[in-house]
Amino acid sequence: MLAEFTALPFQLDTPFAGELFLLGRLLFGGVLAFTGTNHFADVDAMTGYAEFKGLPLPRFSVVASGVLLVAAGLGVVVGAFPVLSAGALAVFLVVSAVTMHDFWAIDDPEERQSEQTNFLKNMYGAGAAIAILAVGGTAWPYAVGIGLF
Repeated sequence: MLAEFTALPFQLDTPFAGELFLLGRLLFGGVLAFTGTNHFADVDAMTGYAEFKGLPLPRFSVVASGVLLVAAGLGVVVGAFPVLSAGALAVFLVVSAVTMHDFWAIDDPEERQSEQTNFLKNMYGAGAAIAILAVGGTAWPYAVGIGLF
């Protein structure tokens, strides 16, 4: 017989748990928001790369993904719309991993390794976003507490 599992409530009442959760949000969301600002600082180069990868509307895609990264990253940091923010980041990171970092389609070993590293970064970032999404509907310490859910 299989044991029954019950969901435990998300609790941050152990010493420093709230502060560690805030630190994790700052690191995760802050880095992604900073990455988004790079989309605006180097639009032409990123547009060229998006064009090379065959993305439709490459310039729009670069700007829109920059807006998404900044807005959703800051949303995670401050605890605003956490379900929407984390969900958007998770989807974006998986989609961009597959479309922009398709290492399996590259012959050059150095370029392949670089794209594989970027692919894996996006995938572990998506994992973190999904973990944050899982607790997005609960009250977060040190958060503005604005959300749809």
